[in-house]
Amino acid sequence: MKNLKITVIFFLLIALSCVFIICTPSKIDQNAKTEFEQEIDLISKAKKAQRFCADNGMNQDFCILIDMSKHSGKNRFYVWSFIDEEPIAEYLVTHGCGDNPWSLDHSKTNPKFSNTEDTHLSSLGKYKIGDRGWSNWGVNINYRLHGLDKTNSNANNRDIVFHSWEEIADTEVYPAGTPEGWGCPAISDNAFLALDKLLKIQIKPTLMWIYN
Repeated sequence: MKNLKITVIFFLLIALSCVFIICTPSKIDQNAKTEFEQEIDLISKAKKAQRFCADNGMNQDFCILIDMSKHSGKNRFYVWSFIDEEPIAEYLVTHGCGDNPWSLDHSKTNPKFSNTEDTHLSSLGKYKIGDRGWSNWGVNINYRLHGLDKTNSNANNRDIVFHSWEEIADTEVYPAGTPEGWGCPAISDNAFLALDKLLKIQIKPTLMWIYN
């Protein structure tokens, strides 16, 4: 009987240990946002963006929200309709490679950010989408980005623009990541052409908000 009790206790301890290991999140899980948290963030940012646009005389039809907390191989570029109160388009978008090799995906789950020149990193914050111009990349069209926060105030000096890049896919590539550039938010050629039709007819400037 005594041996039986010891055996039962032993297996109970093993079972509890397994439950603890399974239920205890890793450091990566603890630092990462869940899909639910990302969705809540998106809705929250959209509401704040709408108020910001109304207060600052910006486009009140739609804005662009970029959630850099998401894996870069998943859609994280949202064209958010203030009218429909939901995304009307979702795309892949690149971020800056930093010290990693250009055009690869080494920081697909943990991008770094900077407002400093020559860091090759993206900058967080709100941007006003400015003039439409010529680009060396993709479909040869870009939009100048004007940083509106302290975290992206050097956007003009850093030549940060919104453009397309032929290396970026039209659909999600997870678990691979999107190729990384030098800090500009870039989307696929087809996605850019679709969005360009909306941007070029706007009378008021459109908001782009990159957050993490």
